[in-house]
Parts: sequence; structure tokens; C-alpha cells
Amino acid sequence: MEEVKTIKKLPNQEVDYFKLGKILVSRWYWIAGSLLIFMLWSYIYLWYTPKTYATAGTMKLEEKKSEISDMANAITTSDRGPSKIQSETSVIQSPTVILAAIKDLNYPISFYIEGRVRTSELYPEKPLDIQPLQFDSLNFFREIITFKAINKNSFTLSYKAGAKEIINTYAYNNPITMGATTFLIKNPNEVAINGVYLFKFNIPEDFMGRVRGGLRTSETVKNSNILLLQQTDANPRFAADILNAIMKEYLIYDRNRKTQSATQMIAFINDQLEYLSGKVKGSEKSILEFKQKNKLMEVSSSAENALTKAKDIESQQAILKLQLIALDQLREQIDKEKNNVNLNFNAGNGVDPALNALIEKLDGLLNQRYELLKTYNYNSQPIQDINRSVLQIKKDALASVNTTYASVKRNLDYLSSQLAVVNKQISVFPVAERDLIALNRPYEVNEKVLSYLEEKKLSAQISRAGILPGATIIEQAQPNFSPVSPDEHGIHRSAIIFGVICGLGLIVLIRLLNPYIYDKETVESLTSIPIIGVIRQFPDKIDEDNSQILAVSKPKTMFAESVRSVRTNLNFLSSEKSSKVICITSEVAGEGKSFVAVNLSSTLGLIDKKVILIGADLRRSKLHKTFKVPNDVGLSTYLSRQSTLDEIILKTGQQNLDLVISGPVPPNPSELLHSERMDEMIKVLKERYDVIMIDTAPIGLVSDAIPLIRVSDINMFVIRSGKSKYYAATIPQRIAQEYHLDNTVIVLNAFAEDLLHSRYYTTRFSGENYGTYYYYSDYSGYESSGYYVDNDKKKWWDLRRWFKF
Repeated sequence: MEEVKTIKKLPNQEVDYFKLGKILVSRWYWIAGSLLIFMLWSYIYLWYTPKTYATAGTMKLEEKKSEISDMANAITTSDRGPSKIQSETSVIQSPTVILAAIKDLNYPISFYIEGRVRTSELYPEKPLDIQPLQFDSLNFFREIITFKAINKNSFTLSYKAGAKEIINTYAYNNPITMGATTFLIKNPNEVAINGVYLFKFNIPEDFMGRVRGGLRTSETVKNSNILLLQQTDANPRFAADILNAIMKEYLIYDRNRKTQSATQMIAFINDQLEYLSGKVKGSEKSILEFKQKNKLMEVSSSAENALTKAKDIESQQAILKLQLIALDQLREQIDKEKNNVNLNFNAGNGVDPALNALIEKLDGLLNQRYELLKTYNYNSQPIQDINRSVLQIKKDALASVNTTYASVKRNLDYLSSQLAVVNKQISVFPVAERDLIALNRPYEVNEKVLSYLEEKKLSAQISRAGILPGATIIEQAQPNFSPVSPDEHGIHRSAIIFGVICGLGLIVLIRLLNPYIYDKETVESLTSIPIIGVIRQFPDKIDEDNSQILAVSKPKTMFAESVRSVRTNLNFLSSEKSSKVICITSEVAGEGKSFVAVNLSSTLGLIDKKVILIGADLRRSKLHKTFKVPNDVGLSTYLSRQSTLDEIILKTGQQNLDLVISGPVPPNPSELLHSERMDEMIKVLKERYDVIMIDTAPIGLVSDAIPLIRVSDINMFVIRSGKSKYYAATIPQRIAQEYHLDNTVIVLNAFAEDLLHSRYYTTRFSGENYGTYYYYSDYSGYESSGYYVDNDKKKWWDLRRWFKF
């Protein structure tokens, strides 16, 4: 039957959260160092970063009506649709309003003071009285000028002219010319006598970017008409002053915008009045000359009645014609989409009641589009939405205008028919009376129209005087001397968070980059081969040749106790055999297999076990150096039949411990170890010794140890903490499976507790197919128990302990 192989499972490992916490704080000084670096960076950043201050004011957007305008029935309104905030925000941020606000401030000269870190603006302080004498806003000296007082009568000014720095001495109250700019500095006050100041000349446009960059607007509550304005700037007083000036100039701009319609009406009336007043004066003179020439002072009563009827009809016609002119103007304005269109006169009963509302809405949309075009391009979505609304309102408004125009035209035609009847009556009067009536008719008609226009002009003037801004300042901006940027507390908080995260991240990164095995839990997670014990790292320095047999020389150390623990578990392995062959190997050189072999052999000799230690690494054995004997005769000479067995067995001076060194390096070490003479030697030694300890070559580098592993009772694979890589832990299981061995065990050598690289899992041995496991301890945490003489000389201030990876 074919042999069925049983594959042993890896033990279950559960996360040990307490150990995980200990790992994270194991390098607390890394976290502290990272935290210190980030905190230092935060203080340096705050030291060199200019502070920014913010102030705020609020306005209520509304449409105000005065009692005067109500009485005059000349109310001007604008559309307050859902886009009111957006529209008015564009107006507030427009260059027109901001430039007007800048001009309200004392902007022509800015003063600065130079500190160790940065230069600070002194606004609104003016430490020097500088009077410009010749200043061209298009061509003036723009560079910063440094003023340094010498005494009460003179001072120096330094400035750059290209790449050259110029320093000159001047006297107070004398003209100074720099480029196209001429100015003088008056005698300073006591504060400025010994001061050093910087100043520069400005125009309003120089502040545009600064003001617009710091201006923000928003609704205090969504869909409300309360507008919050915020201004941020490096100077808190400048921020408050410019924001208050912006709010004031916006109210002025808004009021002027609302009076344009009434102004347009007044201009139209003035044009008509100027034309009619000239005609009235001419008619009056003609009537007087006619009466004097014909000696005709009055006309008959019938002629007077006809004249009155004709005058009334023609007056109504003149007013209707004015209305037709106004409607033509309105149609042209609507068609060309001019802002502030207005129906100048009441068009009578034929007017569409919705026309005024349509015109007001169209006016609002046109103004809104005008302001939005300062921010958006013509093809953007907000502009396209407004264009669709404008197109629809234009269509409705033009239809209403045409309807009104037709109604007025019908009234005019009716009056013309009535006038034709009156003219027929007048035609039968005497010639003199007809001529006088002909002269009186235009005079009285024009006079009546003039009276009508004067009434309309007065109504429009009253309406314009009663128009108020569409907003109210609720709260003025006040200087706020608490900086909003940089956020000192936020930066310190971020520095602490990032410092801790980077410290912890460094710990995680070092763990992720670590390729080495450090603790038994890592070995247990990689292989099902049992660990027979953990040998502690010796706390003192070991010489290069490992000449100290430390388990014997330091019997009360944790190292010695850990070796004895391995010795105890070895006794349970192959306990049925009177003589045991123990083969010790590792993956690569330097993992301490010879060190473990020497110390295990010495401790086995202490319990009355006759032990022989064989140096079977025929390539690079160091056992002869450890015991300080020559390497002239040994295993290689015996296997090549140059020496007898008794000639190669040496006494070590240790109790119950003999030694066979490797001997000179042969040309064929692998073949010698595969020879029958090696098997014969082991058979002979089994009769003489209780334990045959064979120190072999690294199995990961050469195959010399394979024949010895196959004939050994116990195969011990050494893994060195901090030296062996993860791959090394898988080799014992692969060898055991390949050669069907069930006597393979692992020893973790040179273990020193290092939480940084320890595995945060705890092994739980339960279930089936987990094989045999042995009790052992790594003696962590027992240093101060009083049972051992170990003295950890590495204190917390020892840099070697701090930077051990």
C-alpha cells in the first residue's frame, strides 16, 4: 500500500491586543522624536507665516418705498427672484464698487515697518507727513522707499533704480524728485525722529487684487435676504475700513442704478418741453401781431365755442402722439435689450396692465446678466438660463406694447374724426375770425401740453427723490485682532496628530521592512516543526572564538537557564535510546549552531552524560579555536584514513566532554561525510558515549549535512534571532518531509526581547495534527525576579538601545 503522509497544520494564532499596544510604544522615543520635530516645525511655520485677520458685516437686501413715491404713484421696483444674492454679489465685487470704496480710504501712500522676520503695514498710521507735488497716476515711482532719520533737520532715503541701490540725504520740507514723481517730507513728530520706515506711492488699482482676493459673500441662512460680507487681510484695520467702504459704495451704486429710469423719463420730458416752449412763444407773438393789424380783439361766441372744442381735441391728440413716441422708444429699447427700459407715460385705458410688470422683470434680468458677465463667459450655464428668460419676456412685452400702440392709435383716429367735424363748423366763419382761430389753436394746444408735461416732470422728480437703496446695512464691520490664519491651535493640533502618526508609521514601516525572525511566535507562524527551546542572548560581550563555555562559566544567568531548558527537552527526545546522535545545523553561517553545540554539550556533561562533540563542518569549522587546540588532526584525517579514532578524540577539560575537531579542509568534504567510515565511527562512538553532538555545515549553503541528518536521532535546526530570515524557518519542515523525518526540532538562539519586531499574535496549541510541542520559556520579564544575576547595563539614555533595529 502507498504510504499516506500526514501534513501537520500550523497552530492557531490570535491577536494579542495588549502586546500590540506594547509594540507600538516600544519605540516611544521615536514617537517623541517625531512629535518634537513636528511641533518644532509648527512653531517655525507660525513664526514665519504672516497672520491674516478677518472681519464681517451684514446687509439686508430689500426694496424700499417712500411715502413720497407712493403719493406720486411712481414706484420703481426690480426683480427680487431667487438669484438676487448671486446677482448682488457680482455687483458688490465689481471693479466699479471696489474702486469707489478704495478711493474712500487714505490710499495714496502706504507705510511699512521692517521686522526681523517680515515687513508689516502700518495702516492707518501715517508716521511721516508726505506731500506729493507732482504725481502722474500713469507714470509714477512705484518702488519701495526706505526712510531713515538722521536728526531733526535731515534724513536718508534709499531705493532701487534697476539693479542699483541708491542712498541720498535730504532735508525736510524740500522737494524730492524720483523719476516722474516729486514730493516733500515735512518735519516729523517725535516718534519718527529716530525711526526707520518704508513707504510707497499707490493708485486705487494697486489695491484691487488685494481687496477682491480677500472679499467673500454668502447668505447667512439659505434662501434668505441677509447677506454676509467677509474681508480677510493682513491688516485688521484695513479689512474693516475697506469692507465698510464697500457696503457704503454699494448702497450709493444701487440707488443710482434705481434712479436711471426716472432720470430717463425726465430727460425725455425736458426734450419735449424745450421744443414746445419755443412753439408757444412764437404762436403768442403771431397772435398779438394779427390782432394789432386787423384791429380784431375778440371773436364771436360761436367761434369761441368751436375754438374750445378744437383746442380740447387737438390737446388730446398731442398727448396721444407723445404716448406713441414713448411707445416707439420703449419698443426700440426692448428690442435692443437696453437696461432700464421705462414706459414714460400712462397710455390710457388701452394699456395692458401686465406691461409694467413685464418691463420691470426684463429690466431686472438685464441688470443681472450685465453683472454676471463680469464673472461668467457668455456661453456659461447661468448666462444661458437668463438669456432664455429674457427672450420669453421680450416676446410677451413686445406683444403688449403692440397692443397698447394699436389702442392709442385707434383713440387718435377717433379724435381726428371729431376734429374734422369741428373744422367744418369753423370753415363757415368770417375770414378774420377763421384766421384768428387758426393762430389761437396751436398756441392753446401747446400751452396745455406744456402744462401736462410739467406735471409729469414734477411727478418723475418726486419719484426719483423718493427712491432708496435696495439694501440696508445691519452691522458695520469692526477690526478683529484675533488672526484667522494661520490657525495656531489647529496647526499645533495637526502637528501633534502627524507627529504621533509618523512615529507610529515609522514603527510600522520598520516592521514591514524587517526580513528577520525575532521571536518564537514568528517561527510558529511559519512552520509546524516544534521549537524545543529558546536560548537567551548572553548579556556580556563574547569573544570572537567563543572560547567561553558560557553555560558553565555563567551558571546563574538567564542564558544558562535557557540552555538547561533545551537540555531538559532533549532528554525527552528519543528517550528509549541509550545513546543519542544529535545533529545541529542551520540555514547559513553565523546563526550560532557551533555556539549552541558547545554550550549544550557542556551542560549535558554536567548531568553525568558522556558527551562527544564532533566538528563535522569540514569547510569552516571553528571548534578548534573555541577550545584553543591545533587543527592538524581531526575528522577529515580520520575519514581519509590518515588517523585513527583514538588519535582524533581530544579531552576538553570540561566534565564528561570530549571533542573531535574537523581537521584540515579536505578537497572532497561532502564525499568524506557520505563514506562508510563515517557510519562506522558513529557506531563505535555510540558504544562509548551517551550523547554524540555533531556540529555540521549550514544546510542552506552546502549538502554536507544531509547524510548526517538521515542517521541522527535528533536533528536540531538553529534559528538566530535578528539574523535568520523568514525563509530559514521553512527549511526544517521541507527537509523533514523530503526525507520522512520525525525527529526534527528548532532552537531559537540569541533571543533578546525586542517588542519592535515581535509578533503581535499569541500561539494557541489545540486541535488535531499539531504534532508534539514542548514546554519552554523565553524568560522575558523575569530579569528582576532575583533568580538570575543578569545586569542590564543598557540604560534608557544609551544610544545603542535607542537605535537598535
